[in-house]
Amino acid sequence: MSSHNQVIIVNQPWVKVGCTLGEGPVYDAETHKLHFVDIEENRVYHLDIATMHLSHEQFDEPITCIVKRRNQPGLACTTARGFAILERDSTVRYLHQPISSECLPYTRFNDGGCDSRGRFFAGTMYSAKRGVPGQLYRFDPESGECSVVDPGPFTDSNGLGWSPDERTFYFTDSLTNKIYAYDYEDGNLFNKRLHIDGISLGLPENTYPDGLCVDAEGYIWSARWGGSRVIRHDPEGKIDLEIVFPTVLNVTACCFGGANNDQLYVTTAHCCANGGDGSRQREYPDSGELFVVDLAGRYKGGRRCAFGG
Repeated sequence: MSSHNQVIIVNQPWVKVGCTLGEGPVYDAETHKLHFVDIEENRVYHLDIATMHLSHEQFDEPITCIVKRRNQPGLACTTARGFAILERDSTVRYLHQPISSECLPYTRFNDGGCDSRGRFFAGTMYSAKRGVPGQLYRFDPESGECSVVDPGPFTDSNGLGWSPDERTFYFTDSLTNKIYAYDYEDGNLFNKRLHIDGISLGLPENTYPDGLCVDAEGYIWSARWGGSRVIRHDPEGKIDLEIVFPTVLNVTACCFGGANNDQLYVTTAHCCANGGDGSRQREYPDSGELFVVDLAGRYKGGRRCAFGG
């Protein structure tokens, strides 16, 4: 990596939550709450930014990503099996379960997000042994239809988002170290192309792009699993800024929020997550905690759209 990049060092966690696989932060400006998940522990966390009160809900199955709802309070989500609503009694109400029964034991949904019309895009994970590819799905709450919009094959489908004008869609294929760009129009994807290749940029092997968000200038902020950092990529894909977390190995996802949309909330995972080496936790003791990076006066987040159902 170039020594000319800007670097921010973050040494202390903001909240000690002890997640196994913390992921998918979403900030709600109306309630001043930050929501995030622990996929391996089947939990959804809620942090009141004003009071710093942290609570969580326990579910019977993995909740893999969450999004705000546009017309109702609460959250929509993907579980391992499909698209759903999180009900007030901490149960799941399914909207669509598109994965076939043959493939379901070997794959699950992972990360996702919504466009300005409230369509929910989310990708699945692959099984090399079973030949089950990761794929990208779109659920449209207006029609109730669920479609595969890119059959891949992907490895572990991950962070996705849109440019500020919503004309470009970004999608992460983690284990290939690639982030793709597509032309985007009215829920449809065209002209797929390689946008960011982590290895070509000189990022270390055995580190992978995970969750992402897009800021107001159209730059991508990509969390690096195994890489102890979040990287800001410019619109051409080059590295512009690195935020380094020396006490964390697995940085999983990030989102902007706060009163001025200039705080970056960052989730992380324990070193044992996804079958990792738990002994490395001694070297990276804050893996699994929640972080915040104050970017006031420097950067602001782009819009994060809500689910239309």
